[in-house]
Amino acid sequence: MLVFYFFALIVIWLGFLSLRGGFSFSTYVRREIARPTPNFAPFVSVIAPCRGVDDGLSENIASLFQQDYPAYEIIFVTDRADDPALGVIEEVRRRWQKAGSPATQYVVAGAATDTGQKVHNLQIAVSEIDERSEVIVFVDTDGRPNPQWLASLVAPLKDKEIGAATGYRWFVSAKGGFATHLRSVWNASIASALGSRSDKNFCWGGSTAIRRSTFERLKVAERWRGSVSDDFTLTRVLQEARLPMQFVPACLVASVDQCTIRELLEFSNRQLKITRVYAAHLWKPLLLGSLLFSAVFFGGIVLVIARAIRGGNYAIPLLLVLVIYALGSAKAHIRLRAVGSAMAGYESAVYRSWPAHLLLWPISSALFLGNAIVAAFSRRIKWRGITYDLKSPNEAVIIAREFDKL
Repeated sequence: MLVFYFFALIVIWLGFLSLRGGFSFSTYVRREIARPTPNFAPFVSVIAPCRGVDDGLSENIASLFQQDYPAYEIIFVTDRADDPALGVIEEVRRRWQKAGSPATQYVVAGAATDTGQKVHNLQIAVSEIDERSEVIVFVDTDGRPNPQWLASLVAPLKDKEIGAATGYRWFVSAKGGFATHLRSVWNASIASALGSRSDKNFCWGGSTAIRRSTFERLKVAERWRGSVSDDFTLTRVLQEARLPMQFVPACLVASVDQCTIRELLEFSNRQLKITRVYAAHLWKPLLLGSLLFSAVFFGGIVLVIARAIRGGNYAIPLLLVLVIYALGSAKAHIRLRAVGSAMAGYESAVYRSWPAHLLLWPISSALFLGNAIVAAFSRRIKWRGITYDLKSPNEAVIIAREFDKL
């Protein structure tokens, strides 16, 4: 019992630290949302890699044409000319075509050989941007940015000392479901790792802006060679150059869709495998931390039940488990309220997920443990119908392609 109490106190201490981090995240989000947007709106090239048709793709693409921004172009890039996404994109483009609408390019990058397909697409697309472009923006087509997203994302780059500005995804459930809600809770803990520490932030490839001059000076396109992760690689390049990455809460992007348990496991395992290869310094403490939490929290529940059945005293173990749960739920509540205030147009959808975030976070922690263990034994991932073997941060081997699933 003394061993359990010892480790339970460690988990409680870590819970207080995590709660303090939740308050810091909330304070930062609310302060940034209230801050006036800097007046900086140069011509921008928005690059949107695509492969296949996502749920809600039409609405996601339409959001890119509805940006409240004076002058920008959108470059859609895929590996195949017959990708069905291009038909959806063209239909949306015709529907939203009007005077002053952004120019649109379609780029067919061809199949990647020794690099992730998305990264290969980006390498080709950046060579096609308009000569007027001062800023390059990367966006994923499974997200739905709000109309102020582009202006908010580009504005921090008025400060030439900023390496990049970034947002992050927030999963919004369209119809509910256990797996969909659990994915949102799982992802939320990563979102709240961003904040005021620009030297500790990271770029997310689905919502990142960088000055063209910075991108070219740091030779990012060349550094992408052999990589599957565009954002981890970009983050590492900026860290090496000692350039800060600013998190922009107004650029939290809604990803509105559903998922099954199988899709949840595929997604979360892939994220941790990529993390292990590209940022082992993050994977190791996550493995140890989730192991400690799961052993104490779920072990404590088993201990309480066992003592109750035997008629023993279970008050102290129960109290410790409840304190751990209360700390995690408090952080989830604080984080959810902060995100709801930042995501214009999705406030009610975010708040509706409140029960899931308060109830499912311990299961999310156990899922992280499972993901981290899987990542310890496998570097093979499947992404958009392509299977990769991640040899190293600079070497990826394409194992198979499933064209028929586009």
